[in-house]
Amino acid sequence: MSSSLETIYNAVLEGNAPGAKAGVQAAITEGIAPETILRDGLIAAMGEVGRLFEENEYFVPEMLVAARAMQGGLALLKPHLAMVGAAPTGKVIVGTVKGDLHDIGKNLVAMMLEGAGFEIVDLGVDVSPDKFVKAVMEHKPQAIAMSALLTTTMPGMKNTIVALEEAGLRGSVKVMIGGAPVTDGFARQIGADGYSPDASSAVRLAKALTGA
Repeated sequence: MSSSLETIYNAVLEGNAPGAKAGVQAAITEGIAPETILRDGLIAAMGEVGRLFEENEYFVPEMLVAARAMQGGLALLKPHLAMVGAAPTGKVIVGTVKGDLHDIGKNLVAMMLEGAGFEIVDLGVDVSPDKFVKAVMEHKPQAIAMSALLTTTMPGMKNTIVALEEAGLRGSVKVMIGGAPVTDGFARQIGADGYSPDASSAVRLAKALTGA
């Protein structure tokens, strides 16, 4: 691995945002292909962050700072990826359901998915079923990822799936759900395609559901 790719990898693992940016800039200057910088630097590092989280060596704060470092590097890299026409792994719409204003979990899932090469459309919080439907029509994603932190807002997930069905879109998009009160049983009950308990497993689920 080139030294600048190693710099990117280590900077992301350490949550060192300036280091990640400097590494990406150095790699671009060296003429390393943008896809290689993405794959061997940023995506490889976020894969390791996910592994460390699952081994209980990293926790949510470490994941957040690593993801922010990755995003800083990715922001520099995106124009170069666009110039060479690099295709994302897939496209995922994320949002916290109607009535729920919690966004830390949703943001972490979005950042981890972005770190795995997915293009993310983040609808924010308090997202109505109609807004999810409109976004699916507009952006044509492979999946949507819904989050809820309150038991009282969980029905919004079912309502969104029903709205997708009524709009004739359910067959064209996979539905992932997550959040503290959400369970695998609830996901099956409402007809979602999958449930993930945390951001790291959300990446694995998104890859499995979209065939990435």
